[in-house]
Amino acid sequence: MTKNMPFFGSITDWEEIMRLRHIPGSEDEIKKSTWVYQSPEETQKSIKDPLFIEIGMGKGRFIIDNAFSYPDINFIGIEMYESVMVKATRRLDALPREEQPKNLHFVRMDARDIKEYFPPESVDRIYLNFSDPWSKTRHAHRRLPSALFLNRFNSILKTGSTIEFKTDNLGLFEFALEEYEKAGFTLIYKTYDLHADEEAMKSNIMTEYEEKFSAKGNKICKYIICKTGSADNVLTVQS
Repeated sequence: MTKNMPFFGSITDWEEIMRLRHIPGSEDEIKKSTWVYQSPEETQKSIKDPLFIEIGMGKGRFIIDNAFSYPDINFIGIEMYESVMVKATRRLDALPREEQPKNLHFVRMDARDIKEYFPPESVDRIYLNFSDPWSKTRHAHRRLPSALFLNRFNSILKTGSTIEFKTDNLGLFEFALEEYEKAGFTLIYKTYDLHADEEAMKSNIMTEYEEKFSAKGNKICKYIICKTGSADNVLTVQS
């Protein structure tokens, strides 16, 4: 990918977040929520195996649906903005207590601080869904699938664990494909059109963005990278 390759595709998470009005009282609501771990210490004490985390969970649809689908797996959703996270906590609070998931919590934090919250080799899977592409070259270090962030994620992942990354932004996907090896990962799956892969779609849980953008005809790119493993069986669906 050339240095000035354009990043194009959907409206970004960041742009939509910037449009959201601040929700009055959301900070206090998140601080008092029993769904939210309030500190690195509380997070570390509460970790249970197996643990899957989503970095940049937004309003929480993806990770909440996963928690209901896989009750034997523990999930933690990470989000930086209270006004976004509060939509997820309110959705859960609205459920009858007997229907609320027991395997799901959230952390409000900046992904740059990930190692303060999760000990080395404590996580079994990381999800990165429709991350902000930070389209300007000078902001490349802020992209979650950059080698800089992947190195942070590598330290908290168990050996053999994976990162699953989805985006409809082709420029960001091409960038991500150039970064993972620098951080010690092996590619085990990639596709430029996830929804054309019938086998992968059997277990695919969609995010709000994925549903919206695929309905508009945007192709969804996905890769799975592994902390260790072989690249002999990389699967690619051609566009």
